[in-house]
Amino acid sequence: MQRLRQSRPAIVGTGAYLPAKVLRNSDLERMVETSDSWIVERTGIRERRIAAEKECPSDMGAAAALMALERAGLAPNDLDLIIVATTTPDTLFPSTACHIQQKIGARKIPAFDLQAACSGFLYGLVMAYHMVALGTYPTVLVVGAEKLSSIVNWSDRNTCVLFGDGAGAVIVQQSTQGGQMIAHDLGSDGSQGQVLTVPAGGSRLPLTPENIGEGLQFIQMAGKKVFRLAIDAMETTARNCLKKAALQPEEVGYVIPHQANMRIIELLSERLHLPLKRFFTHLERYGNTSAACIPIALHEALTAGDIRPMEKVLLIAFGGGLTWASALLEW
Repeated sequence: MQRLRQSRPAIVGTGAYLPAKVLRNSDLERMVETSDSWIVERTGIRERRIAAEKECPSDMGAAAALMALERAGLAPNDLDLIIVATTTPDTLFPSTACHIQQKIGARKIPAFDLQAACSGFLYGLVMAYHMVALGTYPTVLVVGAEKLSSIVNWSDRNTCVLFGDGAGAVIVQQSTQGGQMIAHDLGSDGSQGQVLTVPAGGSRLPLTPENIGEGLQFIQMAGKKVFRLAIDAMETTARNCLKKAALQPEEVGYVIPHQANMRIIELLSERLHLPLKRFFTHLERYGNTSAACIPIALHEALTAGDIRPMEKVLLIAFGGGLTWASALLEW
C-alpha cells in the first residue's frame, strides 16, 4: 500500500526546449582538426543543438517555462517568482529572468538571474524549495537556459566539441505529488576558478580589440584538471547529500548527473557503487548545456516514465567557480 504523503514543496511540472539545428560530429570534422571517433571516445558526445543566430536564452527559457506551466496545470499569472540560472544571459541587464517574465506574460513578480555555471539550476532549485516552504512565494518557476555556442571558440577542438544550447524549466509549489526534496548539498571553491572561465567581458577585463583577438571572450578550460576536480566534487557532494538524508547510495533508484562527459559519469557510477543503468544520460544528443542539462534530463526522464512513484532521484552537478551541488528528491 502506498503511504500517504504530506504536502511539501515539490516539482509539479517540467518543460524543455532544444533548438532545431543539429551539429553533428561529422560537421565538426569539417570545422576543426577532429574526428567523430576522437570526440565519442573522449566525451561520449555525438551531436549537439545550436540556437539560431537571433535565438536568445530567454526565448528558449520561455518555451520551456510555458511547457512546464502547462504540465502543472497552471498559467503564467499563477507564478509568484522566477529564478533563471544561466552563464550566457541575453544581456548583462536587464536579467534574462526579466526577459522571460515579459515573454510568457507573467505578472509583475520578482524575477532574477543566478550564476553558478553548470551547478546553477540546482542552486536555483534549492532556493525555490526554501521560498515555497517559507510561504514567501507559493509558486516558483526555475529555469536553466544557455546559449553556449555564443561563447565557444569554434577553432578550439578541445572545447568546441563539448557544448550545446537549450533550456529546461520546473515549477515548484506545495503538493502531495511530484518531486519532494529530501536533502541537498551546495558548495564552491573560488581558488580553482581559473581552471574553467571566460576571462574577458566583465568589469575586471572589459572587451577590447586586443583581448578579442586573443579569444579571451571564449570559454577557457584546463581539461585534465577540470576532469579530476569534477569527479571528486560530484562524488563528495553526492555522499554529503545522502548522509544528510541518512541514506546509502544503493537506496537511490535513479541518478541525473551533469551531462559534461561520459567518462566522468562512468567513474562516478564506479565510485558510488551504483550500476550505470541507473544514470540518465542525454549528452550523446545534446552535449553539455551547462545550467540547462539537469532540467532537460529531468523532463525527459519523467516524460519517458523512467522515474517510478516513490523513487528516490539524485541530481548532481559541477561547474565553473568552482561550484558543485546535489539534491535528493522523492517522486
